[in-house]
Amino acid sequence: MSAPNPELDAWFARAKTWQDERVALRAILLDCGLDEALKWAKPTYTHDGANVVLIMPLKDSCALLFMKGALLKDPKSLLIQPGENSQSARQMRFRSSAEIARVSKAIKGFVKQAVDVEKAGLKVAFKKSTDLVYPPEFQDQLDRNPALREAFQRLTPGRQRQYHLHFTGARQSATRESRVEKAIPLILDGMGLHDR
Repeated sequence: MSAPNPELDAWFARAKTWQDERVALRAILLDCGLDEALKWAKPTYTHDGANVVLIMPLKDSCALLFMKGALLKDPKSLLIQPGENSQSARQMRFRSSAEIARVSKAIKGFVKQAVDVEKAGLKVAFKKSTDLVYPPEFQDQLDRNPALREAFQRLTPGRQRQYHLHFTGARQSATRESRVEKAIPLILDGMGLHDR
């Protein structure tokens, strides 16, 4: 069992929601021998410096987020994909400390697997930006404008994914067209969507 990090005591003490659930999850994770730190304003549990799992209080639940959860074996389907674009992380969500107690053995099993993943140096195979299917409003622009195509290809994969999510997040064609038109000058300047 690992010792709690005193720097996180205040984070747990000031919790307005899911206080019992946070404390129960903390006890389980420390019992697994993980080190505790505050990262991304959340208690993050590490093994040999590698981020393994963090506690995330949400509006309707308290979650454990396994950083490389996509690599974990989950025969009972207890882990969920937090969003449709999440490629690596998987969550377990809880609405009571009793629920946490019922699945504590499974939580410890996932933690052990996650530590083994880190020890083995396994990596999630992320989709490449070239595997992404862009909406026709953007693809047409790329096909007609070689300078735009070249500028887009020079962007980092992360910036390309930002644009992909931004364009495909619009339901209506007119909205996608508007987003594409506004993005073209940024792309031509070698900027990502959030670089302004």
